[in-house]
Amino acid sequence: MQEGRTVFAQLMDYVPKYEFAKCVERYQGDKHIRKLSCYTQFQIMSFAQLTYRESLRDIETCLKAIGGKLYHTGIRRYVPRSTLADANEKRDWRIFSDFARVLIAQAVELYAGEPFGADLASAAYALDSTTIDLCLSLFPWAKFRQTKAAVKLHTLLALQGNFPTLVIITPGKVHDVNILDDLLFEPGAFYIMDRGYLDFGRLHRLHRAAAFFVTRAKANFQFRRRYSAPVAKASGIRFDQTVVLTGFYSHREYPDPLRRIGYTDPETGKALVFLTNNRTESAITITQLYRCRWQVELFFKWIKQHLRIKSFYGTSANAVKTQIWIAISVYVLIALLRKRLPVQHSPYTILQILSITLFEKTPISQALAQHPPELDEPNFTNQLCFQGF
Repeated sequence: MQEGRTVFAQLMDYVPKYEFAKCVERYQGDKHIRKLSCYTQFQIMSFAQLTYRESLRDIETCLKAIGGKLYHTGIRRYVPRSTLADANEKRDWRIFSDFARVLIAQAVELYAGEPFGADLASAAYALDSTTIDLCLSLFPWAKFRQTKAAVKLHTLLALQGNFPTLVIITPGKVHDVNILDDLLFEPGAFYIMDRGYLDFGRLHRLHRAAAFFVTRAKANFQFRRRYSAPVAKASGIRFDQTVVLTGFYSHREYPDPLRRIGYTDPETGKALVFLTNNRTESAITITQLYRCRWQVELFFKWIKQHLRIKSFYGTSANAVKTQIWIAISVYVLIALLRKRLPVQHSPYTILQILSITLFEKTPISQALAQHPPELDEPNFTNQLCFQGF
């Protein structure tokens, strides 16, 4: 059925074009456009992500080199770099942001209930941010420090499936904790975050939304113990306490009791103290949840290594956000492909395979199946231990 169609064209079949068209119509992206539609822009930028192009000139050279095969990829005509640059500068980045959220919603449905390393039936999310350094002279709108520019990717990662459910792009000087104001919390879900998000007023809003958080206590944490539950110290749990805050401002912002759990990592001997508002899950499950927070760090490392978000094709805020959102769309599209075919390879392996088979005229399932799993990404097991906290 796929005979005569390239792997890239088959991959684009997984793009819900009707939903993409609705995003374009919402912001009138194709109004007065004759040469380069928003969908073709998305195709070309996706091609750049999948084949690791470094610049607009690089993209232009590769599209020229494809020659007669270009039509069979689904890209109907050659596009000069100046036209693509104008599109990235002027097309509303929210088109691609909204479309990425459409793909994310599909991924959430497909990966619901996926095991992720903790004995938990509820949804679990890891919240963190990563900073992408920029040149201040080229990106003055993203001023971070006196001689430095940067943008931050604030990411809410679904631990079932390891894909982002929310990405907020801000200038580098925006503090991480402010992102809690922009989140709508899912009742019954767990939100795992590091100490940079420890703001009791914001955490109490999460608590009132019937959601749960797991974080680490700071060294100057002021509290009074109300109750200590029995623990199995052989598992590494040192204590499991119910506490109330005693600081004047902290108690005013969070008047309800908290759960304080002490844990010693048996491998490193490092002592850790966790805070949570959940009282039903076991103490060891809470420690497992915080261990899984490291998945968001691996996600940042992965996308920086394998997607084009460190070298940008334009210098305006619109061009940078467009490129980042299309990169995220490609990542989630790979996650959807992995589940729907299905294949056992990791997203890393799938991207590596696609990068060298995009122009082959073979069924995409066959292209992925004929490669051995030895191409899989390196084992990050050692990075998941508590010494990474």
